[in-house]
Amino acid sequence: MKTTTFQFLRLLITTCIFWTLAFCVFIFIRYYAIGAEEGVTVTDYSISKILYYGVLLGLFIGTLFAIIEFLFDKLLSRNLSLGVVLLQKFVIYFIGIILSVNYIFKLAEDTLDLNLTIEEGWWKNSKIFWLLVCYFIICSLIYSFIRIANEKFGRGVFFNFLIGKYRKPREEKRIFMFVDLQASTTIAEDLGHYQYSRLIQECFNDLNGIVRRYDANIYQYVGDEAVLSWSFKKGLRNDNCVNLYYHFQNRINRKSKIYKKKYGLVPKFKAGVHGGKLIVTEVGTVKKEIAYHGDVINTTARIQGECNKYNEWFLISDELLNQLSLSTNYKTKAIGDVNLKGREETLNISAISRV
Repeated sequence: MKTTTFQFLRLLITTCIFWTLAFCVFIFIRYYAIGAEEGVTVTDYSISKILYYGVLLGLFIGTLFAIIEFLFDKLLSRNLSLGVVLLQKFVIYFIGIILSVNYIFKLAEDTLDLNLTIEEGWWKNSKIFWLLVCYFIICSLIYSFIRIANEKFGRGVFFNFLIGKYRKPREEKRIFMFVDLQASTTIAEDLGHYQYSRLIQECFNDLNGIVRRYDANIYQYVGDEAVLSWSFKKGLRNDNCVNLYYHFQNRINRKSKIYKKKYGLVPKFKAGVHGGKLIVTEVGTVKKEIAYHGDVINTTARIQGECNKYNEWFLISDELLNQLSLSTNYKTKAIGDVNLKGREETLNISAISRV
């Protein structure tokens, strides 16, 4: 519940800021035209008075936008085709614009002493209204594009693409986590390909619901495995690289009745975590991606692969563990020096569990 509320508030703040800025720009551009059309001089108005209505309209539309996008994302989009979703959203937004602009025009007419046309059905033949609708559609496409890009590449990664941050290879210090479904082969055989895919999809949807709360990015999905990444600072802050895993598993456990009803089991995931320096760069031209190259990723995968051997759910390198300040909710158990496959040097690893 807290996570859902947090997600909605984040979306609400983002949309209100975006639409407030968008409508302020629109009104600022139209500022001089209003004076010309209504036969008054521009100097009769304070720009702050004019922009007040942009802020008001931005808050109305931003709130409506946040509510609709959140409801569709959480409840409706999974069961409806994209075309139906877009059509329903357009109808709702269109009605919302008519009501909001009608209210704003009435306020502006009274406050600024303008002769605006606001009788019933005024919007049908109003050039300014249809111009506003076109502007709204363009801004909606821009906002949707940014959201899709962030969902595709991870928060902040799209901006790095735009500024060419990783056009040339750069060294960074990052933390990685490999999260893998326990007994995946057996589960796939029991459920069949279709139900197994539904299970993985639902599990990763639960994972996606909490990654932002812990400042994590999804690097990639590989079958039944998800690879998460943090900058070193964000991963260590508040034990994010540990708390995320246990929040994810708790979230699945809270839905245990749903999982048992649908799939006859409650999925459990094992995880391996490690961090260090590696190279980050853009790769590809047809399907461009941010890629990480270095021993850190391979080592993290090998650590996760040791979970079954030591009958543990969460393993971490001592090198990273020593930099964490774990709360009393966790206890650690030293595994010791481990020879990881594909690695010449041994590595000290430990297990972390909840008290």
